[in-house]
Amino acid sequence: MAEVDINALGDQIANLTLKQAKELSDYIKEKYGIEPAAGGAVMMAGPAGPAAPAEVAQTEFDVVMTSFGDKKLDIVKIVKNLTGASLMDAKKLVEGVPAKIKEKVSKEDAEKVKAELTAAGATVEVK
Repeated sequence: MAEVDINALGDQIANLTLKQAKELSDYIKEKYGIEPAAGGAVMMAGPAGPAAPAEVAQTEFDVVMTSFGDKKLDIVKIVKNLTGASLMDAKKLVEGVPAKIKEKVSKEDAEKVKAELTAAGATVEVK
């Protein structure tokens, strides 16, 4: 097979009239079984493969505090208890918002942590 100048071929395809593009599409479909997709991209018509995997449900969540509210000391104490960090490390974590308080925990645990921090006045997101 002769080497094809891809740039020249691309220019030729880009300069086709609508009628010529339709004729090219029909020819490729008949000759090679390739059909254009709805968006105009070329799509191979081949045997059906395995179905695409279903969307995977998220099983691990991060608890991110975005604001500590008015009761900073209470939030620091809660963060210390939740993380097992020293009082100083918990204070740094709280003051460094947004901060991940818990990482890769179950949805149930993430909601418990969020509820505890929110009850004390913090703003928390579960991601």
